[in-house]
Amino acid sequence: MTLPTVLAASGLACLLLGTVGLGAGLLAGAAAFPPVLTGVIRRTARKQLGYLCVPTTLHVTGDGYSMSTEQSTSAVKWSLFSSVVATPEFWLFFVNGQFTGFLPRRAFDPAQQTALDALFAPERTTASR
Repeated sequence: MTLPTVLAASGLACLLLGTVGLGAGLLAGAAAFPPVLTGVIRRTARKQLGYLCVPTTLHVTGDGYSMSTEQSTSAVKWSLFSSVVATPEFWLFFVNGQFTGFLPRRAFDPAQQTALDALFAPERTTASR
């Protein structure tokens, strides 16, 4: 992530220039940014679940997935995503660093979850949280 690096570098520069309070604040911000971002993404995903909690059929293949409800159908190829982050509750999908979607783990049995973890792990998973 670029922002934590910039915050850390700015914090160190401030400390070297004698601005201890600002430097310490920037370093703290650099350390806090990744977990805060993860929390925001999880909270956003949970909010979206309220709108998306309708009977849905998921069809997952090696190429991508499709979702169907009574009102809509959509399909996405895995190649669209630049990274996939596995969390205990979701697989989070990113395109060029931007959060774009998710799949809930609870939609899959343990064997399917293991297979999906293996599918995402080699090239796409950036971190497990």
